[in-house]
Amino acid sequence: MQHCFWRRILVSIAVFFLAGSIWATLQSAAYAYENPDLLPNTPTPVVDLAKSLTSVQEEGLVKDLEKFETETGWKLRVLTQYDRTPGRAVINFWGLDDKSILLVADSRGGNILSFSVGDAVYEFLPRTFWIELQTRFGNLYFVREQGEDQAILQTLETVKGCLLKGGCNVVPGLPKEQWVLTLISSLVGGVICGFAAQPRTEGQVLAWQWALIFSPLWGILFIAFGIGPVVTRTSEWLPLVRNIAGFLIGALVAYLSPLFSRPSNAES
Repeated sequence: MQHCFWRRILVSIAVFFLAGSIWATLQSAAYAYENPDLLPNTPTPVVDLAKSLTSVQEEGLVKDLEKFETETGWKLRVLTQYDRTPGRAVINFWGLDDKSILLVADSRGGNILSFSVGDAVYEFLPRTFWIELQTRFGNLYFVREQGEDQAILQTLETVKGCLLKGGCNVVPGLPKEQWVLTLISSLVGGVICGFAAQPRTEGQVLAWQWALIFSPLWGILFIAFGIGPVVTRTSEWLPLVRNIAGFLIGALVAYLSPLFSRPSNAES
């Protein structure tokens, strides 16, 4: 009985502290949800509450975004925040509409970038574009190596470049880590193709029927994941040549692999 009594006391205390922490979290979130006092009194396309940019960078970015809006009509806005946020107050402050793009940089999460995009923008830059853009420039590895300022600046340059040329389905440029993945995919596709093409009967040189049967698998790996991401993101020919060479080498090694085991079999 005494054991049950103390157990109930501990459970009650735990529930009390849990409810208190949730209430405190909700209260702080409510205060941070919309706080127009954090916004400046003068109009500006950049509100750097987290001080992610230097004064020189911020000044140059303000002029650049204002010029871009005047020339194209696209409204690009930047908000950096950390422990405090103006929340939805930025909508009225900037007059965000269908041709607006709001970049929010907040280092509290795993990815520092998030976007609020007007409906008219999706005609030129689809939703998959924004996911890839966030993944490329907002991840912790990029921020650790390049800094928050470069994550913001390079993101904006990419968006501006795509809007100027009439839109992008994918983020231009091929980072090294992404190219390595395409190369690995090409190699694996080649290995599968080579194993499938190994002769299975006496006098057969190439089992093209089996290679054709497995073509959906190695074709997806090589063409969709090995070649597609390269040709859609860069006009450079070197990554494409390397991926094709990787596919051919993988196919050749897998095709000739039975020859490597014949000497040992003959000796035994």
